[in-house]
Amino acid sequence: MEEDTYEDEKGLWKLSVDDLSCVPGSGAGLVLTSPDGWTLEYALRFGFKETNNEAEWEALIVGLTIAKHLEVQKIEASSDSKLVFGLASGEYEAREDSMAKYLAHIQSLRSAFQVLRVLKVPRAENSRVDQLSKLAIAGELEKNQTVLVDYLDKPTISEADVIEIDAQQ
Repeated sequence: MEEDTYEDEKGLWKLSVDDLSCVPGSGAGLVLTSPDGWTLEYALRFGFKETNNEAEWEALIVGLTIAKHLEVQKIEASSDSKLVFGLASGEYEAREDSMAKYLAHIQSLRSAFQVLRVLKVPRAENSRVDQLSKLAIAGELEKNQTVLVDYLDKPTISEADVIEIDAQQ
């Protein structure tokens, strides 16, 4: 391993995110893990209608915001969303206004970190955060005393900034 790569890896936190958007509601899960193995698991329930991609962005933003408040300097975020990864890595260009706004929000968070990488992982490697996203919309959620649960009543980006897309397109 090269010296620069080793220095980037030293003190690296890991963030995994996943979404769930279906008829009963939408939610997301995130797992934030410190370099020494301390883990924070979080389930998010959304009180607004989200697409899968928007829910994935919301989870990523919440996870990075938590990391910022914890004064994390180096973080590697993983998602199974090809679109979120493609936009965050610069591989894709945002075509929808809402995606451009989510991307801009993530880019504004970059300055809080010395290292911020977003990785694409296979869905099978995201099983724990997938479980948390399902827990976020489950009726038995209130009984769980070990998972931190938050309720977002509006999107991170202003609803006035989001353009409605015709479902027939």
